[in-house]
Amino acid sequence: MSSLAASLAAVLGADNVLIGDAIGDDYSHDEGLGPHGQMPIAVVRPYTVDVVCHTLAWASEHGIPVTARGAGTGLCGGCKPRPNGIVVSFERMQQILEIDADNHVAVVDAGVSLGALNVAAAEKGLVYPVFPGETSATLGGNVATNAGGMRAVKYGVTRHHVLGLEAALATGETIKTGGKFVKTSTGYDLTQLIIGSEGTLALVTQATLKLVPLLRHSATLLSPFRTLAQAAGAVPALIVGGVGPLLVEYIDRMTMLAITAQSGISLGIADEIQAKTEAYLLVVVEGRTAERVDEDTQLAGGILGEHGAMDVFMLPASAATQLVEARERSFWAAKRTGATEVVDVVVPRASLPSYIQRVRAIADKHQTMIPGCGHAGDGNVHLAVFERDADKRYALMRDLFEAGRELGGVISGEHGVGVDKRRYYMELEDPAKVALLRRIKKAFDPKGILNPGTIFEEVEESRGSP
Repeated sequence: MSSLAASLAAVLGADNVLIGDAIGDDYSHDEGLGPHGQMPIAVVRPYTVDVVCHTLAWASEHGIPVTARGAGTGLCGGCKPRPNGIVVSFERMQQILEIDADNHVAVVDAGVSLGALNVAAAEKGLVYPVFPGETSATLGGNVATNAGGMRAVKYGVTRHHVLGLEAALATGETIKTGGKFVKTSTGYDLTQLIIGSEGTLALVTQATLKLVPLLRHSATLLSPFRTLAQAAGAVPALIVGGVGPLLVEYIDRMTMLAITAQSGISLGIADEIQAKTEAYLLVVVEGRTAERVDEDTQLAGGILGEHGAMDVFMLPASAATQLVEARERSFWAAKRTGATEVVDVVVPRASLPSYIQRVRAIADKHQTMIPGCGHAGDGNVHLAVFERDADKRYALMRDLFEAGRELGGVISGEHGVGVDKRRYYMELEDPAKVALLRRIKKAFDPKGILNPGTIFEEVEESRGSP
């Protein structure tokens, strides 16, 4: 394999390829909790789409697996290289090609980070509203996983904001899909097919993204509830009430204790109320004017009070920012305390109280605790699992996924399937649908070189021979 890596460097130029000891450990894994440490035989760091295309043509010729990598912030093993495979890292493709204020559109390279895009967009009074919680995440990675985040309750997820793509195919060809328009009825929608495909159909090199006006006024409410079911049950009323919140998050007591302790945040809530609290709702409203925000805040507070909140606290701006950031880092809090899995099941929003009750029953069945938080506004639940025994962990995880599916949900709302959830997806998904997905992948990737083993099992005979 070292000779193949050397031949790739010869084809692309040594400046574009890392081999041997030059490959850092970061390229071997993402941030998921699954097994790590698969080193690639080479890392390609292209500046242009042409280098990506030459890489894929070479890999197809030699039957070498290719895994795309953005910032490596994924949580399900989706950018973990395959054995004897190569990584295409988009760390050098970081151009913001255009911020089109007239059309509310940005055109960016795949390696542009969310943070960099929003700094540029803010100069024109705009924002890219999808925010999965990590500003270093790249737009290419977000497209690959259809990233979501806290703001999905108001703005939706990545696929709602991608208008077009440039992508490199496994054959070494490029395609361009969509454009600076918001609707099309012209042929198959390849843009939407590629979004969320986790690098298994094509490598996204450029994206055309929809931006929205940047609203500079906001307020944050925190409401304690006696039960998780009460907190979850208040959410539909909040949405239907016309508040239009930027985010609605639920945080159970154990998770709140963990994130506030690790962040050093004081909630300013009396001890006797905290002692009675099983879950909190964190609600942020935003608007064009302070007056509109005040009006929506009062409306939201009234609705929360009518649906069981023991109190409604308006957080000062600094405390609000700290708590939202701590909630965004809840995964890291779980990781530091020894979590072995993080679940991101999504169910219909109105089914959230039922799912939380099912989670409690599953925890009792397996004699464990399953703390969590989640995007209550869109039914996306994040649960931390602490179980070292692999067989027991599998049974527990399967129960959690089956419970979500029985309520009309799916096993992943935003993290993706990757490698880590593949077994559950294959066991629980409709076989006819999986067969169709395989045929679609075959059409895009005839030799099976693009991120094989991600989403569904690798079929070794589909790849060429090296």
